[in-house]
Amino acid sequence: MIENPPSVKSLGKSVIHILLNDEYRRLIEDINDKYLYWDKAKYKIPDGVDETDFWSAVRFTRRGNPLNFAGKRFTFNETNSMRKMLHEFDLNSGGTLSSFGTIPANRMNYYLLSSIAEEAIASSKMEGAVTTREKAKEMIRTRAKPMDKSQRMIINNYETIEYLRKNRDVSLSKEFILEIHRRITEGTLDDKENEGRFRENNDIVVADSVSGDVVHFPPDYSSIESGIGFLCDFANNDGTVFIHPIVKAIIIHFMISYLHPFVDGNGRTARSLFYWFMLKKGYWLIEFMSISRNIYKTKVQYEKAFAYTETDDGDLGYFIQYNLNALQRSFDDLKEYLHRKQNEEEALFEFRNIGGINERQARIIKIYHDKPRSVFTSKELVASLGVTEKTIRTDLENLVKLGLLERLPRNKRLISYIASEAFDSRLREIKGK
Repeated sequence: MIENPPSVKSLGKSVIHILLNDEYRRLIEDINDKYLYWDKAKYKIPDGVDETDFWSAVRFTRRGNPLNFAGKRFTFNETNSMRKMLHEFDLNSGGTLSSFGTIPANRMNYYLLSSIAEEAIASSKMEGAVTTREKAKEMIRTRAKPMDKSQRMIINNYETIEYLRKNRDVSLSKEFILEIHRRITEGTLDDKENEGRFRENNDIVVADSVSGDVVHFPPDYSSIESGIGFLCDFANNDGTVFIHPIVKAIIIHFMISYLHPFVDGNGRTARSLFYWFMLKKGYWLIEFMSISRNIYKTKVQYEKAFAYTETDDGDLGYFIQYNLNALQRSFDDLKEYLHRKQNEEEALFEFRNIGGINERQARIIKIYHDKPRSVFTSKELVASLGVTEKTIRTDLENLVKLGLLERLPRNKRLISYIASEAFDSRLREIKGK
């Protein structure tokens, strides 16, 4: 359970003394840069300083803008570390994906499909989907029919993300939120009637994923309609106080989770709305990043960020800090991924120069060169090569004629392709011409 912090004192002499002390002030700035909760901040209190006074000074520096939602008062404020991360992400969203390296324009669609798949898989696994990453990506790549609930969750997430991309310019509305929930939960709930419908009772709590302890009692179901109305107004209008769009997206994420308007699928819906709002505000780079994958890796900290906010008088700083860190990690992962792909592009060069071989065929050759035991159908290469199945089938048949591949019939209609027994010698022979 989350340890409760001391009750905050009013701004008396003892608290003012701490705020005016340069040494203590630097210590408070360090605590705020990491946005530490009481359970960690208490170990940084200097000897001889009253812990209640010190925590009161920390809380004073975190004073922020008020936000009343679903009967509770929240506050939010941007620290120096938050502003720095926001600034860096603003700068990086201003270029193009190819600006991070020598990335061919015809590969952008491949990277996009790959990132959407990663996001769909991670978001689903956070809610209990059980599968391997490899099997899930194969299912998405082949557009296979889901065989169980876990696979259905992943396909739903994938298709919902595509829906959000196409509807990035719409205004947030009750109907739009319900449609997102319907799409993301279709065929995964115990009662189909709950798909795309707000809960109609209070028979739901949020429990810790490890201990099982109840950590959140959502607001009364009678407040859902008004809460959703407030959230839509919050998303669609600027208001009197400017809120950075990324911070606003994070707050929307939090509010859906806090309100818990659905019987199930609240987390997936909340993360979907974060993704949608980022796209709406022009942060195109989010399409190539898997935020949920980083959240999944640190799920305990993700849950604690919710709990810290609720326990510490509605201070949204904990949740904002956590999500900005996840965003930064996701961006770093993207840069590393693109660097790796850039090296792969350079390694592809030797196959591009083979006479009579087009770009797609060069990529197919490299796949079989690096993984000789690969088995593919033309359909399985559609997503990675970004062309029609008919075009890929023609490419594969040409490679069969060259003696590099062999057909492997699976049934009367389905044909797979494998590397020929003479693949290496034929490749050397063709390259030598």
